[in-house]
Parts: sequence; C-alpha cells; structure tokens
Amino acid sequence: KQVSREYGSPQLSKKRAGAHQPVPLTEVVEPVDYEEYVSSHPPGAEPGPLRQLLEFPSDDLELLLQERECATIEPPKACPNAEFCLWQDDSKRHSVSLDDTPRGSWASSIFDLKNSTPDALLPSVLERTAAEDMDRRNAENRQQCRHTDLLGLYPAPDEDEAVERCAIPEVPNEHSGQRIMVKCLSLKFEIEIEPIFGSLALYDVREKKKISEDFHFDLNSDQMKSLLRPHSPHVAISTLARSAIFSITYPSPDIFLVIKLEKILQQGDIGECCEPYMVMKESDSTKHKEKLEKLRAQAEQMCTRLGRFRMPFAWTAIHLLNIVSSVGGLDRSDSDSDTERKGTWNERKKKGFERMSVGEDMCNFTNFRPATLTVTNFFKQEGDRLSDEDLYKFLADMRRPSSVLRRLRPVTAQLKIDISPAPEAPHYCLSPELLHVKPYPDPRVRPTKEVLEFPARYVYTPHTTYRNLLYVYPQSVNFNSRQGSVRNIAVKVQFMAGEDPSQAMPVIFGKSSCAEFYKEAYTQVIYHNKSPEFYEEVKMKIPANLTDNHHLLFTFYHISCQPKQNTPLETPVGYTWIPLMQHGRLRTGSFSLPVSVEKPPPSYSVLTPDVQLPGMKWVDNHKGVFNVEVKAASSVHTQDPHLDKFFTLVYVLEEYSFPYRLKDVIITEANVEAELKASMAALKGALLDTCVRFLHQLMSKLILLIVHPPVIAGQIVNLGRAAFEAMALLVNQIHKNLEGNQDHHGRNNLLSSYIHYCFHLPTTEPVSPPYATLSRATARPSSLLLSRSKSISNSNPDLASTPATPDEEVQRIIGSKGIDRSHSWVNSAYAPGGSRAVLRRNPNSSCELKQVPVKPYTLMSLPTLLHEELALQWVVSSSTVREASLQQAWFFFQLMVKSMSHHLFLSSRLDMPRRQRFPDRFVDDIAALVCAISADIASRYHKDVELVERLNSSLAFFLNDLLSLMDRGFVFNLVRSYYKQVHINKLHTAQNPSSLTALRMDFIRIVCSHEHYVTLNLPCATLSPPASPSPSTSSTTSQSSAFSSHVQDQGVVSMFELSVPFRQQHFLSGLLLAELSLILEPDGEGFQHLKSYLTPLSVFLSVFFLHKKTISALHSLLCSHDADPRYTDPQVRSNIAQLYLPLIPIVMETLAQLHDFTDTSPQRVRHASALVDDNDPDNSTISQSVAMAIAGSPLPHSKANPFTLPSAGRQCSTLSAECSRTLLVCFLWVLKNADAGLLERWVSDLSVPQINRLLDLLHLCLSCFEYKGKKALQRINSLTFKKSQDMKARLEEAILGTIGARQEMVRRCRGTTERSPYGGQENVRWRKNVTHWRQNADRVDKTKAEVEQESVVDGNLATEAALIALDTLEIIVKTVVMSELKESVLVGVLRVLLHSMAGNQSALFLQHCFSTQRALVYKFPEMLFEEDTELCADLCLRLLRHCSSSVSSVRSHASASLYLLMRQNFEIGNNFARVKMQVTMSLSSLVGTSTKFNEEHLRRSLKTILTYAEDDLELRDSPFPEQVQDLVFNLHMILTDTVKMKEHQQDPEMLIDLMYRIAKGYQNSPDLRLTWLQNMAGKHSERGNHAEAAHCLVHSAALVAEYLNMLEDCRYLPIGCVSFQSISSNVLEESAVSDDILSPEEEGICSGKYFSESGLVGLLEHAAASFNMAAMYEAINEVYKILCPIHEANRDFKKLASVHGKLQDAFNKVYNQRMFGTYFRVGFYGCRFGDLDEQEFVYKEPSITKLAEISHRLEEFYSERFGDDMVVIIKDSNPVDKNKLDPNKAYLQITYVEPFFDTYELKERITYFDKNYNLRTFMYCTPFTLDGRAHGDLHEQYKRKTFLTTSHAFPYIKTRINVIHKEEIILMPMEVAIEDMQKKTQELAFATHQDPADPKMLQMVLQGCVGTTVNQGPLEVAQVFLSEIPEDPKLFRHHNKLRLCFKDFSKRCEDALRKNKSLIGPDQKEYHRELERNYTKLREALFPLINRKIPQLYRPLPLNSLSRSSFRRVEC
Repeated sequence: KQVSREYGSPQLSKKRAGAHQPVPLTEVVEPVDYEEYVSSHPPGAEPGPLRQLLEFPSDDLELLLQERECATIEPPKACPNAEFCLWQDDSKRHSVSLDDTPRGSWASSIFDLKNSTPDALLPSVLERTAAEDMDRRNAENRQQCRHTDLLGLYPAPDEDEAVERCAIPEVPNEHSGQRIMVKCLSLKFEIEIEPIFGSLALYDVREKKKISEDFHFDLNSDQMKSLLRPHSPHVAISTLARSAIFSITYPSPDIFLVIKLEKILQQGDIGECCEPYMVMKESDSTKHKEKLEKLRAQAEQMCTRLGRFRMPFAWTAIHLLNIVSSVGGLDRSDSDSDTERKGTWNERKKKGFERMSVGEDMCNFTNFRPATLTVTNFFKQEGDRLSDEDLYKFLADMRRPSSVLRRLRPVTAQLKIDISPAPEAPHYCLSPELLHVKPYPDPRVRPTKEVLEFPARYVYTPHTTYRNLLYVYPQSVNFNSRQGSVRNIAVKVQFMAGEDPSQAMPVIFGKSSCAEFYKEAYTQVIYHNKSPEFYEEVKMKIPANLTDNHHLLFTFYHISCQPKQNTPLETPVGYTWIPLMQHGRLRTGSFSLPVSVEKPPPSYSVLTPDVQLPGMKWVDNHKGVFNVEVKAASSVHTQDPHLDKFFTLVYVLEEYSFPYRLKDVIITEANVEAELKASMAALKGALLDTCVRFLHQLMSKLILLIVHPPVIAGQIVNLGRAAFEAMALLVNQIHKNLEGNQDHHGRNNLLSSYIHYCFHLPTTEPVSPPYATLSRATARPSSLLLSRSKSISNSNPDLASTPATPDEEVQRIIGSKGIDRSHSWVNSAYAPGGSRAVLRRNPNSSCELKQVPVKPYTLMSLPTLLHEELALQWVVSSSTVREASLQQAWFFFQLMVKSMSHHLFLSSRLDMPRRQRFPDRFVDDIAALVCAISADIASRYHKDVELVERLNSSLAFFLNDLLSLMDRGFVFNLVRSYYKQVHINKLHTAQNPSSLTALRMDFIRIVCSHEHYVTLNLPCATLSPPASPSPSTSSTTSQSSAFSSHVQDQGVVSMFELSVPFRQQHFLSGLLLAELSLILEPDGEGFQHLKSYLTPLSVFLSVFFLHKKTISALHSLLCSHDADPRYTDPQVRSNIAQLYLPLIPIVMETLAQLHDFTDTSPQRVRHASALVDDNDPDNSTISQSVAMAIAGSPLPHSKANPFTLPSAGRQCSTLSAECSRTLLVCFLWVLKNADAGLLERWVSDLSVPQINRLLDLLHLCLSCFEYKGKKALQRINSLTFKKSQDMKARLEEAILGTIGARQEMVRRCRGTTERSPYGGQENVRWRKNVTHWRQNADRVDKTKAEVEQESVVDGNLATEAALIALDTLEIIVKTVVMSELKESVLVGVLRVLLHSMAGNQSALFLQHCFSTQRALVYKFPEMLFEEDTELCADLCLRLLRHCSSSVSSVRSHASASLYLLMRQNFEIGNNFARVKMQVTMSLSSLVGTSTKFNEEHLRRSLKTILTYAEDDLELRDSPFPEQVQDLVFNLHMILTDTVKMKEHQQDPEMLIDLMYRIAKGYQNSPDLRLTWLQNMAGKHSERGNHAEAAHCLVHSAALVAEYLNMLEDCRYLPIGCVSFQSISSNVLEESAVSDDILSPEEEGICSGKYFSESGLVGLLEHAAASFNMAAMYEAINEVYKILCPIHEANRDFKKLASVHGKLQDAFNKVYNQRMFGTYFRVGFYGCRFGDLDEQEFVYKEPSITKLAEISHRLEEFYSERFGDDMVVIIKDSNPVDKNKLDPNKAYLQITYVEPFFDTYELKERITYFDKNYNLRTFMYCTPFTLDGRAHGDLHEQYKRKTFLTTSHAFPYIKTRINVIHKEEIILMPMEVAIEDMQKKTQELAFATHQDPADPKMLQMVLQGCVGTTVNQGPLEVAQVFLSEIPEDPKLFRHHNKLRLCFKDFSKRCEDALRKNKSLIGPDQKEYHRELERNYTKLREALFPLINRKIPQLYRPLPLNSLSRSSFRRVEC
C-alpha cells in the first residue's frame, strides 16, 4: 500500500530530525498529522468567530429528508408518499446570497451632496499637529466606510474555470414537454336539432403517430343535454371540462390538432344524417319549419332509445405550425439559440433527451401569442375511411394547395377555440388520472384536463409518480362471413377481474357530461356495415396487482335502429377476450383475435382465444377477424423481458418462493444463482428507454444484492461482483447514449439525481430485517403487516372487489405475486420484503430505529457495507468492468461517499474519533484505489484526454468529501501520493507537461473548495521555527535588510515565504501557492522542457492557459472567503490572510511579467522587451487580434504592429491583462486582510530594491483598477465577452488539444442544458447560494440598469483598491522613517501617491489621499523644495486638477493641500516662487489638455485658497497673503481665457484669438508664453496658414533673444526684439518684459530647452521653413540675416553653405507668379456674440477667396452654434444701426476690403510682395443716395469710402486683427464721376502700354469706352456734369477737374486706337474702322463740353475757400 497509516506530526516526532531540510517546491512536503495535532493543541481562542475558525462544527454532517413534491392534491394510489433522501455537508449555515452582502453605491455611502456645504474650510488645516497624531487620525479615518469584501466588487471568477462547482441535480420529476392550452368556447350549427359531442387529439403526420390521448368535450345547450338525461343521471364535474392542456415533447411542423364530432346513433348512413346540416339554415325557418320540427321529434326519439350509442359525424384539423408562426409566435432569438443546439443534437447517434428538445425543425410552442380561432368547415366522416391510416392521408393532403378535401361540400358550423401557451401553474387542473393538480382552490369549478402525451420518440426520464393506465383501441372487425342480421355493429369493452359478469370493474374513464368511471364502453356504430372500422379509444385505470384472471372482454352487438316489435335493442353476435397477464408480464401490443359466436366457457380467462376450445363455434373458422391494439402507460409494468426477468428473480429470492415457474424454466434453489447472474448480465440488452424509466428501482435492487447477499440453501451467495459489473455497464451505457444530459463534469443528470435524492443505505444492524429502507415515516402505522400469498395459481377472490381504502389497495398490491416491484420508489417504505424500518429524525436529532417483527422464513446473511464492498470490487475489478468503472468513476465515488456518510450517521459513529470510524482494510482499499487511479491519470493523460479530466476531477471531489468523513491526515497523505504520481518529475517523460500541470491545478482547486478549507489549513497554528535557520526557498537577496539593524525576524520571514514549516502547517494553501510560484517562474524546468518540443506559439498559449487556471483557482478561493459569513470578523480575516502571505513576495517576483496597465501601446510586457530575433527561423508570429483575445485585452489597439512572440523564456511567461488584473486583486486582498503589524515587521526587513519593487507593484495596481466609466464598460462588454469565449474555446482546441477537453464537454452540455450565469444550481458544493456580482458572459448588450449597477461596483472596486494601496504606502513610510536610505524610498512613495491622484478616483479616496499627501509634505518638505523640481510640478498639477473637481469635498481637500504647499514653500525661504511658477504652469497645461475642465469649480477653489490666506493668523503680517492674492488673480485671468478657448474649439479665429490672449497673459512668464506661441504656430500649420506660423516662430525667437540678451551680452546674437524689426514691425511687443519685472536668474525661469543659443537657431530655421512654404521668399532673407552671424561666429560653414543654398533657391523663386491673401472686414452685432458684439475685424483669407465663400463659411458656422434662424447676414456695407436689430439674433456684416497705401508709401512699395506685407490700412467703398437707396441716377449717386487701421500689421501671429481706427470720406456725385473717369483712363493707358501687347485686352477696353452700345457711359457723365456750370462755387474745382479728366480720356482713346491699328490683321480692318467712327462721334459730342471753362476759377479767390470741399467723418 502506497499510503501508510503510520505517520506522525513533524512537530511531535523526534525521529525526523531532518524534517526541515529544504524541500524544493516541485516536491510535496509531508503534511502535519492533523488528527494528532488537533487533539494535542486544543483551541486557545474564546468561543466566537475565531474559535469557529479552528474547529470543525460538530454537526458537520447532516442527513436531510426532503419531502417529495406531489403534484396532485391526492397522492397517486398505490404509490406511498415517500421522500427524497439527500446527503450533504451542512451548508445552510454557510450560504450567502447577493442580497445579504452590503453593496453601497457611491451616491449613498461615500458622500451625500445635499449635506455638504460648498467648499467648506477643513477645520484642522491651519493647526500645527504632531506627525504621530496626524498619522493616527488619518489611519482611523481611512478605516471608516470600507468594503469588507474586496472580491465581491471584482467580477466573479470565470465559470468555465470553476471546476469545483457542482450543480445540485434537479429533483427527479415526471416528464413534461412544451405545453399548450386549448379551450373549446362554443360550437354552433345552422340548425340545432340534437346533441353533438366533440373530441380533440394531437397527431404527428411525419411520425404517423397519435401523440396524445383523446380529450372529450360537450358544448351542447342545456336543452340538448336534457334529451340524454335518462342515460347519464349522474354527471361528474370532471367530465364537464372544456379546456385541455396538451404536452409536446418533440415539436415539429407536422403536428395537427384533430377535432372529431359524433352524434347519437340514428337510422341512416352518415351522409344522410349530415344532409340537413349542409342544406338547411335556421334563418330560413319559415321555409323548413315543418321539416325541422319533424327532425327534432325524430332526434328526441333516438336520444331516448339509442342515447348510449354514437355514430361518426364530421371532423376537421388545425395545423399547429400556422397558429404558432402566423400569430407572430416564433421568437427569433429563441429559435437561433435552438439552432446552435441543434448541431450537436443531430450528430448524436442515439438522441438523448433534453427537457425542451428541439426536433429537426424550429417549432416552439412555448412563446407564441394566444389565438382564438373560428373553425367553419368540417368534413363529413366517411364510413369506410375511419382508420388512423386514412386520417394521416387526409392530413397530408390538407397541406397541399389543391387539397381533395377542399372540393367536398363541407358541413358548415362554427367552432370557436382558443389556443395559447399553457400557464406555469394553471388552476383547477386534473391529471390524466383525474387527480386534482395543485393549486386547486375550489373543487366546484369546471376543471381543465391535462392530456397524457404519447411522445413521438423515446423520452429518457425515470418514473417518479404512480401511473397505471391502459388504452384499448378496437380497430376493425370483419363479420362478412357471419350469418344473420349483423349490420349495425357495436363493440362493448370491459375490464374483468374474473369470469362472472359481476366482476366487470368500474375502471373505464367516462367521456363528456357523464359519470367518471364505467364498467363498460361502446364503440361508435356505422350504419349497415358488416366490416366496420373504429377510431375509439378506451382508457382504463387498471389495478396494480393484476392476476392471471384479469382480462379484457369484447362483446359484439347488433343494434337495431328501428323500434320493431319483439326485437331487442342490442343482440350479442360475438365474443373475444385478451388475458392481461402472462408469465407475470403485462400483455400489450396489436392483436388479431378470432371471435366466438357463443359465450366463452368457464375458466376461459387464463387461456387466449387462439386456443381451439372444444365445442366452441367461431366466426370465419377461428380466423382473426377482430383487430385491436392495447397500450399501457405504466410505472408498474416495465414491458421489457430482460427487466421483467431480473425483477421477478429478485422477487423470488426475497419471497424465497421456490420452485417458481418462469416461462419455460422452473426456478429452484439450485439454478437461481446462475439465472440471476445471467439476468444481470442480460440487462445490457434491455431497451435504454425502459432502463431509464425504471432506473431508480433497478439501482436499488442491484445495491440490495451487494449489501445483502442472499442465503440460498444455507449458503451465502456473493452476488457483489456481478451486481457491481451490471451497475458499471448500466451506468456507462446511460452515459454514452444520453450525452446531452450531462453537467460540465460529464456527470449524467439522471444518475446524479438518483444518488443525491433517492439512494440510501438499508439499515445495517444485525437484527434488522432483510430489506429495511431508510426513509421518513409515512402517515401509515408502522405495525401494518402485509399479507403475502405464495402460490402462483391461487386466485384471490377478495381482489376482485374494489379496494375501499388506499391502505387496503397497497396491502393487496404488495400481497400479490410474481410481478416486479418497480412501481415503488426506491426509498419507499413499502419496498417488498417485509416490514419497514424507518429512520426518523426527531426534533432532538436523536436517531431512532423502529423494528418490526419479521417472518421466520426469510433467511438472509448479515449485510455488508456498500462502500466497503464497492471499494473492494473496484480495486479487484479487471478489464472491461474496470474500464467502465473508470469511465464513470464519479458515480461510484459519490455512491461510496453517500454510503459512508449514511453509515456514520445510522451507526452513530459521527462522535467517534476519525481514526476509529472505518476499519483498516477499508482504509487500505481506499489508499490502493487512489494510488491506482492517480497512476491511471499519469499514464493516460495524453491518450484519453476527456476520460482523464473526468477521472481527475472525480478523484478530487472524492478526496474533498473524504476530508469530512475520514482521518484528515490520511486524506492529506492521499493528496500527497496523488502528487507523487502526477508531478513534475514525470515531466521529462511527459509528452505535454502543461496538461499534467492543468490536471494538478484542477485537482488542488477542487480539494481546496472544501467547506472547512480554512480550518484544514490550521490557520492559527504558529509556525514552529526550525532549530537551525533554513535558507529560504523564495528569498532571492542575501543582503541584509535596509531598515532594521536587528537580526531578521526569522518567524516573520518564514511566514512570508514557502518555507517547509509553512507548507507543512498550511498544507493545502502551501500546495496551491507552490503551484502558482512554479507556474509564474519563467525559467522553471517545466517551461524549459516545453520549449524543447513546442513551437513558440504553442508554448505561449500553454503558458497562457496555465497562468489563467492557476490564478483563477487562487481568485475563486479568496472570493469564497470574502463571501463567507463565518469570516466577516477582521481578526478571523487576518488569520486567513496568513495562509496567503507568501503571495506578496511571489507577485513581487513576477513584477516584470505583469501586463503593463500604465502603457497604452500594444507592447504588453512590462520592463522587458518581447521582440523576436529576426534571425530566428523557427519563430511563428501570432496575429495581433488573436493575441489580444488571449491576453484578455478588451479593445484592439490602434497601432498595428503585430504582436510578436517572445523568444526568451523570461518573457515567454508574460501574463495577459486579465491574468495580471486577477493576480493583482488577489495581492491586494492579502494586503488588505493581513495583520498590519506583521506587514510592518516584514517591510522593515526588506532591502531598498525590494521596497521599490513593492512600490512599483502598487503603482501598477492603481493603474490596473482605475475607474473606467460607464462608456468604457459598455464598450468592453459588447466587444469582448462573446468574442473571447469563442476565441478561448477555439484556441484551446487548436493549440493544446488537451487542456480543452473539459471545456469541450462544458460546451457540449451548454448546448443542451441552459445554465444561468451563476449556475442557478451550479454552486460550489458547499457554498450553495453564493453568487457574486459578475459580468454576465453570455449576454452581450446590457440594460441601462445593469450598466449603472456595474459602473457603481466598478467605482467601489477602484476606491477600495486605491485605499489598500494607500494603507500599504503608510506602512512603508512608517517603517522607513528611521532609516538613512529613506530619500529614494520616499520619492517612490510620493510618485505612487501622485499617480493615484492622476487617475479617476472617488471623492472618498481623494480625501484620504490628500490627507496622506499633506502629512508626507509636512514630514519631509525638503523632498519637494530642495530636490527634484519634477515632483513639485507634478504635485501642483494634480492638486489644481482636483481644485476644479465638481465635488465640493474634493475641492476643499485639494485647496487645503495647495494652500499648505505654498505655505510650506514660503516658510522654507520667505518666498514661494517655485510653487508659484509651477502652479501657473500647471494651470496652463491643465487647461490646454483637459477636456472635462470646469472653470466655475476652479474659481471656487481659488476663493477658498484666498480665504485660507486671510484666516491664517500666523502669517498675517508677512508678505505671504499678498503674494497669494497676486498669484490667485493672475490664475483667474489665465483661467477666464483658457476656459473660453474650450468653448471655441470649432471656431479657428476665436481659438487663435484666445490663445493669443493667453500668451499675452503669460507676458511675465516667458516659458509659458513661448509654449503658447508654439501652440499657435502648430495650430496655424495645421490649417495651412504658413505665414502666420512663421510669424509665431519669429516672435518666439525674438522672446528668446530678449532673454539671452539679458543673461549675457554676446555680440553675434541679436540684441533682443529690435533685431527682428525688419522681419515684422509686430515683433517689438516681445520686449514688453524687461528685467524690472522678472529676472532670468530667478529659480525656474527660462529653464526650457529653447532658452539657449541652439534653441534660438532652431526657432529661426523653423521660421525660415514656414516662410518658404508661405512663398514669402523675401522674408527668408531677413531671417537668415540674423542667423548668419551666429553660424559665422561658430565657424559652422556647413550650415552657412546650406543657408546660402536656401537663399539662392528663394531668390530664384521670387519671380514666380504668387498670390497672397484676400482681406475682408467682418463686423459682429448682437449680444449672442458675447465679447465680439460690435467688434470689427479684418480677416485674412487664402488668396482668391470670394465674398460668397467666407460669407457662407461664417454663416454656417454660427448657425450651427446659435441655430439656423438666429444668424442674419447684413447684405450691404452701410453703417449698422444697433437699435433696428432684433436683440435675439446674431448679425454679421462682411465686406471685401483692399490694402490702402498713401502716395508716399507707394514710392517704397514697389513689388507685389511689398504690396502684400506689413499691411495695416484697408479701404472699402459703399455707394448710396441721399434718399437711402444704394444706387440712383448719376447726379444723385454718392459714395462712402471707409479706411480701416488694424492694431497690428498683416501677416501677424493670427489671421484676424482688430480694427482700432476707422475713417470715412463721402464723395459727392461729381467726385464719384471723376473717380470713375480716372479709373477708365488708367485702364486704357495700361492696356495701351502693356508689354508684350495684348490685342484682345485692348479691344475689350476700347469697346467699353467708345463702342456704340456703351458710349452712353462716358458721354452721359459729361452731359450730366459738364453741360452747365454749377451754381455752387464749391463745385467749380470739381467741374474743372472732371473737364480735364475727359480731355485726358479723349487723348488716351486716340492712343489706344492708334495702337490697335498697328496690331490688327486684315480681317479686323472693318471692325477697327467702326471703332474709329464711334470715337469720332464721341469726340465731337464731347468737344463743346470739354472746352467750356469757368471764368471764376481764373480769378483770385479768398483764402478761406481753399479748404477741401468734400466732407470727412473720422472715427477712432
């Protein structure tokens, strides 16, 4: 035997001196002797939760008796009311449901907004407190409102991984399919003359099978019913039902509901009798009045005489599929899920049965909309086509469009019928046996009947209720050869208990409106037919105890329809019968019987009619002329020869009734053993369907034969082996054939529910009778003695009478003879064999066995114990039986366990010490069995994967159960022996080590799921330190601790590592953690071995699955602790956490392999590169999406670099995101629950690198659990779950082919058994109701409420995780304060703290976080203000961000922190420049980057900071408060602008304006101004405004130059802004900041990289490049003029060469055609524009922008902002009167403007570039008339010229510039004319002198001046203004000027004509002459006007009239 019982505790054994030599993790240490340890260490704790933790409860094992549900109010007769007998670990005390666990939402538990006052000052901020007090107060606050169960907030472990979950099997129940309810509402004919009766039944056309019994209904009026009153005086309420519930197990599109109508028999064939219904109508009553009266009288007469007999009348059928589909039934989603199932379903060779199985077609009768149908057409019955065969033909024909039936003339009627899905528990329902089904509130209400289904195919469900019905179907009789008057034939059917006519039994069910039971039934009569067919169904409720005398008697009558003298109503014309019992078996099936002409002779009933009895006359020479079918629906009669034989033989043994005749064999004592063994072996030939139906009885009998070997002829006959074999083969067969009916462990549900509910041990006391059974006492007296009769032929006359009471009936059933006892429940107290010893649990829990006297002749041996016998048989079994038992090991294991627990319970051994509970030989058998099975697992795992997985988990469950029953130390050693067999030492020979590891993981996970797992680990035992310190196995650093001078606390260290004492003491958790440690160890030998024979892809995947498995195991264990109400006490929790302390160092070791949650790039590995060597040819890469799915990454990353596989072993085991997250949550759980003192002692022993690693880990945890928000949750949900599930399954199949077998099984089961997301019944075996909040993996789209709930939970998780990290940081700070190495650690702590502030955190966490931060800064100010500026900057940024929080409590804390930061900075050096600078910079970067920024909240915080400064009494007299105020005001100004920027993100001009304004606000903060200028440059480049971008860069360079100049005087550098004037006049604004405002020496100023010579060069080069892109080549020259001296001074000739090369290119391009901007004036009017109201700007748009384009752009933009009807474009350029505008609208006025240059400017602005650079003045003209029109006649046409001056010159650093000066000139009509003429003259001159000449252009201009069509133009102007001398002397000069203009014009025209003449060809000569003629006419017309001078102009004028006559209006 591999596992010896001799083992002791290492603590106590002196022999094992070397017990603590280090044992490698790959080997299992020897466990503590548990029983000895427990007995020698009594629990020290007081009674309470901690005491519970230390000991198993005394009532650990409890036997529950569960009342069996009885569906009906009365118990089914002959079926004693027995209970289910369950066994389980007592779980009721330890179940927890989701509702019990507190789940506070943020809204309620964290802060209540209503009660919080806005930004209250924190009370103790300004007080000076001692650091210790501060820490203590913070720690107390942190512990309030905490979630006790961290893992309750984390998604529950993956169901697929939960191997330890075991569904509680369903309670055995009778089978029912999909149920539909049919209500018959009314039946109306055109005429009402006689009663009509109906029946309904379902038929399946494809299967050609009737699939339900008949349901009879009666819808006649009371008047019609009264006609039949004499025939049925007593009407039972059960026969008045009008609604029925049909059950359909196999829905199919071929099911019809057939309705048949019958009427009272009358003279005439069916056709004649139907005639009146087809031709007459009640409405034509006058016409047919007489005829109707006659018919009614006739009908009345018939009813009186022939009321008993019926005749066929009409029929119709309803196709159910039409109802279901047409009424919008088929719920698509359902049918889809069915389709998924169907695939696996049809592949099965034998169709297993599932509760709602789906046939080949998608039909669903459970969820269609109810329909009310009116059936109007009935087909009349045809006397010669009444058989079912004919009906199937009709039905098949009905579905065809050209149905023959449609051509027949119908019987018109109206049948209203209602079809709907049946309700769950309908009221007033009767079972097929007419028992009242619960609920049945009132027995007087008209009932609904449940109609018995005859399923179309096999249904695999065991019988659980008593049913014993017989259906008789007379089919046809042929009396053609019978002499005499035999035409109207009726068959009377009777069930006879004997041959006397009085022994007909009242067991035939009535039809409708009649009595409940009858002694006889008649078939319908077909008029004048000698060989009629019948469709009658006779239903009988037969007694259970049939004897050989019971038979069916058929009597044939001729019915005379006409009343004749001396003719009886019915004349018997034949007899035949069927004996029901033959050789103890019920006879069913089809019979073709001969019919006797005379009454049969006495004692006929034991023979069949086939026997030629002497002297009897037979119809047609004893041929079979009568066809009849008999069917049984029975839980008493198996109707299977193999089962019948087995049950009969067992019965013979029980009764000891030898000799016994069985068919041809006489059973005697000599051959009974051989016959019994043969019958057991033959069981495998029985129909599976029948075996399953009688499964419970079959199993019970086999178990009885094992437990009580019979004594035959004084010898004990051991049938154990044969029974074991039969059981193994039966169980295996059921398994194989019913694959669909399994749970995810591959256990057949029928078998597991048998063990769970039905199996029990026969009592085991020697005195007990042979077949005592374990059951609750039933209501009957236990002294009832049952009579027995031994002889087979003896007929018992009493049995013929109807039993009076259930007791009597039971007595008779059991007293009857050679039938099997299969009708009784396995745990029925009435099992045959004698008295009932019944176990009762009294309220006081004592166990009482009642004994009953036993008959002396039943000799049987003393019982053996089932578990012992099973173990023995199993160990010694061989070949096929062993294989079968291995296949279904779970069944035998569970049977053994239940047997063991019953045995302990019944023999009161539960109080004995565990070592004495079971005999040694049994213990040895168990050890041998476990060893053998472990060896099987190790040797077969790669050949027979599915079997091994099942075997592995069955073994684990078995050991788990044994921990509750046997010596626990022994079981631990069994676990150890399993490990030895299935361990890593086999790996070198193993083919796929990862699957072995996976098996081990599943095994340990199941063993650890024990209810008392914690107690089994001895949580409170102190680790006894070894005599000599053992070198630790997991500590990697040998350097001594950084923080403790004392010797390492050896005890604490060994608690935190997998030392030998730890693994011995905490055996199970040690095993689990050792597995975890090995699997996470990237260079473990296992992985090296893997790599030697697998591709990198497979290695990667194997490792991935192992990680997932191991981490999931740990996670689910911790979840169970969290959800366990026994462990809520914090002290208990800290003891449990001790079991997992080594997890902390394990996770620290794996830091490098964890998924990096801080990094968003696809590189998954943290701190390690995972790229494949390019030269490695064997590498296979894996597509990114696959890898993402593997890694559990929710969303594919945008960067498309493919995910390559690691080549080195280290990265090979990189953890996926999902695994890392789960591992980290487990790590946090240990930190949360471990004892803080212990952690402190441990941290103080760590070295600095180790502490830094711990800090890194906390940093990672914060990123990992950061709150993601609802949107992210929704996105992740919809994307991942479906995908990752499929992906997982597919990958497993594809790559491992091994690990996936269990999941494959899970998938197959999923196909058939729908499981709820938590496994409604799928709980860990002892944690019955524990359900965690979890992400439901099967559904994708969540409801709003679910997402809401999820986000609340997610938020709570984020908070709790962050608080745990905070607690740990405090522990670290506390331990390192003493050390001299604290700086580096403290910086790390602060970094983690800052990181936690940066994420999305809850208000609750932030308050604690700020408290910790304030304490930290208070204790170590030098860390921020002396060292690294980066930390200070980060802190300022984080604090400011939270100052803008929407939550007032967060703002309060952040403001307080920020204020204290300033104060501390000030106190260190009387100045807080550093904080001031950092805060200003932080604000700008915060507003620039954050999108969810709220200015209002930040303003409040700024106000709070001011209030603190005012209230701070200590510093009131210092300059501090004033400095704070300055800072706050500056921040406020920046804030206002930056916030607006957010608003105008879509408005490019406004955005640039705001950036401009912000940059201006940073005038005294050069770093920031530079940043903003560069931001602007970037924005411009994006929009293609290269000139503006260049100017931003020039401004930046000027700014840098200014500061470089202040720092050092360097001759070759530009001397500040002045040097840049030549590039742009605007640059001078950069000199606004001089050293009187800010000196560059001040700390932190101008520290950016640009404030250097190389920075300046970079900016200038960038500017030159932008100018180049803007085609402003001339400006490039100016830039390089500044750059060249610098390069020259640096002797950088390479750069100089490059510069000159670029200059050459630029100068060459100057002559290219270039187009610069177009300018528009835009005015904004209306308060909707806010700041812009009444502002005017000049916009610079890209060249050739049309007015319509900019107009459309702005209109569209503002319409989007304000709404379509809100924006109005003012179409003219006139001055706008604000009072006339609608105040609610926004008005835009857009005008094209041109650059304007004074005459002196034009001398310098020569080139095109000159005229488009440095522009400040623009002009536009507006024509108007004095009466308000824009245009009028020449003499009234005025013109307004408007000059605009902008604040800066274009191009500038923005594209629109404010108009700062506006001037208008109004031109009078004559001045307008002068301008026009000057313009025309200029055009002529330009066209004439153009070089090269352009004849087309010239002719166009000429045509416009002298062409006939337009010479009205110049001529009309002259005629209007020059024909008379003006009266107003002010106009004289204008008159003269115009006259001179015309002279000039005339001269220019002449020049142009001359030029044209020289250019034209001969073809244009005529055209030219025409032009000359026109010119001559024009000149002649003008001559008198031009030559008229004004005499006054040539007289001297007074001086004052010299002023200019046009009037000017100036506007500034």
